[in-house]
Amino acid sequence: MCYLYYTTLTRCRVKLSELKNSCRDFLDSLNYSLFFITVGVFGIINTELGIVGVLPMVMNKYHVSAVSAGMLVSSFAFIIAIFGPWMTLLLSRPNQKRVLMGIMALFAGSNFVSSFAPSFEILLLFRILPAFFHPVYFSIAFAMAGALSQKEEAAKASAKVFLGVSIGMVLGIPLNSYIANQLSLSTSFLFSAIVNGIACIGIGIMVPSPSAKINHLSFGNQLGILRKPSLLLNMAANCFIFSSMFSVYSYFSEYLTQRFEMNGAFISLMLVVFGISGVLGNWYAGKLLTFQMVKTVLFYPVALGFCYLLLYFVSSSVIPVIAAILLWGAVHTSGLIVSQIWLTSEAQEAPEFANSLYVSFSNLGVTLGTAVGGWFISDLGINEIIRSGLVFAALALICITVKIVWFRETPRHTIDPKH
Repeated sequence: MCYLYYTTLTRCRVKLSELKNSCRDFLDSLNYSLFFITVGVFGIINTELGIVGVLPMVMNKYHVSAVSAGMLVSSFAFIIAIFGPWMTLLLSRPNQKRVLMGIMALFAGSNFVSSFAPSFEILLLFRILPAFFHPVYFSIAFAMAGALSQKEEAAKASAKVFLGVSIGMVLGIPLNSYIANQLSLSTSFLFSAIVNGIACIGIGIMVPSPSAKINHLSFGNQLGILRKPSLLLNMAANCFIFSSMFSVYSYFSEYLTQRFEMNGAFISLMLVVFGISGVLGNWYAGKLLTFQMVKTVLFYPVALGFCYLLLYFVSSSVIPVIAAILLWGAVHTSGLIVSQIWLTSEAQEAPEFANSLYVSFSNLGVTLGTAVGGWFISDLGINEIIRSGLVFAALALICITVKIVWFRETPRHTIDPKH
């Protein structure tokens, strides 16, 4: 009897071990590590942009002006642009997995406190605090995406992480607005807290810990990449690409209202169409970058300029307008991964710092493009934001062309998994 019990127990242990290994292999095949990192990206973008959809409710609850409420958006972007690279340098040495978990916990806690903030000042404070760590998460997320993938799949891995950005941009504003209107403003903040909490737990369970033998670059060596003229050109191209994108996109609603006389409901539908095509465009751009990085990057400003010309000359008929917006959405959103791949391809020795530069110069581009687009509208009229987008697209194309001709380099991959 004892022998039978022992044999049965041994077989059960073997079966449980085999089941555990099978489950682990299955989860590895689904790449849950990247999945939860991407959920974290969505949570951060949802926190950053979701507030836009509930600003009127913030104004009513805390009795503040539109200008004051807008600080919840502008202060977040300003901190990212200014402090991003330096915060990334400070946090480049600690365990990357723990840093990601800590940032997710901070975003979850910040949103939780925001849901019960008794005053606007406290709400603003807990919006500002996580903004310092926004670029750090993105920098490590992109670097880990490359490290968790085969070298030839690095661009595709980055595209998967960018899926969180795309979905955040598509769903963040309308989803938070819907939750706030159906339930309450506090509930919309709690939703963001839950998403970030899930990402924190998922990263803790599914993302492997980095090797203890990793040699971290010194601060001086990481800053040393800024002496590379090729990287400076890529940083400029990154800034101009985002300036071109957001000098037009920031005024999406105004342009469709005045140019095509659309009502609010139809514009909301067009935002969804724009976002869905953007997700598909981002995915396809990731595939193109894997095989033809230089040609894809060089072609991007041309494609973006073509979309703007199409918007300018398209007739007011519904079907041509929808077709133009579909194409615009696909090209616009693919600019996220195109500019990230191009910038980081010149700094493979310091991927986290390079990605922080990408996040900072992207936000600088958003600020510059939005400001210049607004100036074109106020001085020349709504139709002239197309000209603003074309100017920045041309500047990006010049930077990319000079880089290619001057250095005659054709880098194939963006992130070396060894880093």
